[in-house]
Amino acid sequence: MSGSRKTGKSEPARIFDGKALIADPIHQYAWFTIRSADSLAEGTEQDLIDSPWLQRLRRIYQLQSARWVYPSAEHSRFQHSLGTMHIAGEFGRYLYPSLAGVCRNCPSIHFIEECLRVAGLLHDIGHGPYGHFFDDHFLDSFGLNHELIGQRIIRKKLAETIRGIRRSPNGPFAKGETLEPEYIAFLIKLPAGGEPADKPSWLLHLRQLFSGIYTVDNLDYVQRDAYMTGFSLDLVDIARLRSYTFFTDQGLTLHQAGTSALSRFINARLNLYSNVYYHRTTRALDLHLQEIFRDTMGMAYPFNPAEKLDSYLRCDEWSLFQTVRQWLTSGEKKKRSVALEWEKLHSRKVKWKMSYSAELSIDQLQKGASFSGEREYEARIRRQLPPRLKKLRFRVDLATQDPRPLNPMSERNRRINIYNPATGTTSPEPLQEIYRFIPARVVHLRVFSLSHDHDSDLTQAAEQALAGEMNYHSKTNL
Repeated sequence: MSGSRKTGKSEPARIFDGKALIADPIHQYAWFTIRSADSLAEGTEQDLIDSPWLQRLRRIYQLQSARWVYPSAEHSRFQHSLGTMHIAGEFGRYLYPSLAGVCRNCPSIHFIEECLRVAGLLHDIGHGPYGHFFDDHFLDSFGLNHELIGQRIIRKKLAETIRGIRRSPNGPFAKGETLEPEYIAFLIKLPAGGEPADKPSWLLHLRQLFSGIYTVDNLDYVQRDAYMTGFSLDLVDIARLRSYTFFTDQGLTLHQAGTSALSRFINARLNLYSNVYYHRTTRALDLHLQEIFRDTMGMAYPFNPAEKLDSYLRCDEWSLFQTVRQWLTSGEKKKRSVALEWEKLHSRKVKWKMSYSAELSIDQLQKGASFSGEREYEARIRRQLPPRLKKLRFRVDLATQDPRPLNPMSERNRRINIYNPATGTTSPEPLQEIYRFIPARVVHLRVFSLSHDHDSDLTQAAEQALAGEMNYHSKTNL
């Protein structure tokens, strides 16, 4: 208080001391904390935002290949992280009364709000070039994923700043409360099994906001990706979802009156997957990328990221672009060859052409469970091709096996706590009941070849391979 008076600030001006606004096309405006006149030595959200680790996310695009299909989708993980921070804080403030009601020794409201905000801000901090593609085609070689890398960055590089934070944009923590990096590292990681016994109950409850059906993460990226691609979606009513969400002894719970908003969100998300993430050209580009990605990363970043975080800091899509471009004049044949393939991608010269496509409805998904993957389906198609085409090059893409954020199709058997006001009871209901009323079809089986010369043969072979295995809804030849 005295420090502020020395600066000559009036009491009304103090309302804005220590925080500033971010303008955002999705959330309009979002607060973040900056240094206060009362404590110039404190840690703030601005310190995290301005750190090289967060700024690095400006150079990692949110949409790996879809941005080559949708020209305006040039947004980055950085923008999404800021949006997730904002949504997390909004949920934290609203859910606090119910959280405090079911969790003993729950920290103060400003602490809970800030814990969620920092976790939202840092949830993607470990991502590498091309996001989830990097996880599946490079980090997996080391038994890693972006969440494990993110946890290491939080513990090794950002811990001091996190511990120095003492307030949210809405007020200070209670006396003696400290924001521990371990809390943040725990929240950003998808649960892998049994609940750890050493974690407080309030933290276990909060994790459901990062790993549930609707999360602070997907509530931002569904809206942001839809806006930035220009794709038209049903309205995502975050305010209604938040208003009917609360904590019970069973965990995160949705009031029955909020299920309509949940259905609309799931439908919007399914349509986004179907029309943006699963767009035929996006998938074709991904097939090409699969052929060169692992070799590229092995040459460009020949180290274990978890063991060389300082080197990983320079691992982004801008540096990758420059590195690969230099390989065009390399004396090494392999580097030149890979660089030429990257040049085709950057020039949007689509290598794989779609020869066949089948769309399966949600209800028919289980009938395709016998397929173990693309290779098995490719073998089935090849057996159906005429002898002259037995060696034809083609690729099969099952869009249910997607490297991006959790495919909504795989959530059908998950459960969500629903509160019934008529009976006053909370019970876990299978998400499949909600999916029954959603008409979207998002399971795409596609056959790609190097030209359209054999579309008819591939179509006939694919239909024969599908016959008896799936009752497919529709098919398209392009």
